[in-house]
Amino acid sequence: MDNLTHGLVGALIGQAGLKRRTGLAMPALIFGANLPDIDAGCVVWGTESLAMRRGLTHGPIALVLLPLALAGFLWWFDRWQASRGTRPEERLKVHFGWLFALAFLACLTHPALDWMNVYGIRLLEPFSYRWFHGDVLFIIDVWLWVMMGIGLILSLRREKRGGNWRAPARAAIAGALAYIGVNAGITHWHEARATLTEPFPETVIAAPVPIKFWHRNILASRGSGDWIASDWSGREFGYGYRYPAGTRCHLPDARHASANRPDVAAFLFWSQAPFALRNPDGGVTVYDARFFFGPTRGNFMVELPDTPCIPLR
Repeated sequence: MDNLTHGLVGALIGQAGLKRRTGLAMPALIFGANLPDIDAGCVVWGTESLAMRRGLTHGPIALVLLPLALAGFLWWFDRWQASRGTRPEERLKVHFGWLFALAFLACLTHPALDWMNVYGIRLLEPFSYRWFHGDVLFIIDVWLWVMMGIGLILSLRREKRGGNWRAPARAAIAGALAYIGVNAGITHWHEARATLTEPFPETVIAAPVPIKFWHRNILASRGSGDWIASDWSGREFGYGYRYPAGTRCHLPDARHASANRPDVAAFLFWSQAPFALRNPDGGVTVYDARFFFGPTRGNFMVELPDTPCIPLR
């Protein structure tokens, strides 16, 4: 998910009452909720970064070491301020154990949220490089923003006025969990329906869409890189080929295609729904069906100009 969502989750956990456990609890929660995304800098490698993102820093070892490092820094920062005479008097006493526990809890919410969109996460790296994706929420969910944002604002206002500031935050967390549960049910219903509908696909991905959380873009595979899709609007159920006639090709052999092409190797390692289309000037382009339609199309593809198109019928 986006970093605003991660930050709101950390802030709400604090406003639900846990920020009173130790000084600097809110930085531990908010930064901890975003900490696994320190791998974002790898995007400078372009397509090759697909094999680097949402992997090692989102895995079990990092989810322990990153909160430990954050807690250590905050503990040091508190003492550094005290030595300079700049430590705020109203700050609670800092407990390293609680700092680590809160940062660890916040860190755990990060992969949980990242799992909920179609991009996915390598949850077990470095022990396993398998991708996991729940297809529950769109990567930027404005309804979560609104729900959690209102809860956070109300909580902060009540705290300032001396009221029960924990209740709005807890209500927002409960509402967000209920919303996620509803979306999980919608995804499951769409995937089950698609599986039982002709041409009875082997694999189904019900991809959430922006704003209209009740809609899903159905991506279905009948094997051999043959991915088909339903209408993005979700008004009609059923499959409709969305590619120009005669352009679909068999997926190239992964070993041959990625030889001396680290960008192709990274793309095929990352892609959960790869398929190939013939280029007008020869060769093929490999796309991922999850990001083929809309503005993301040009960001998730690799061109293979020397690979012939073997027509897919």
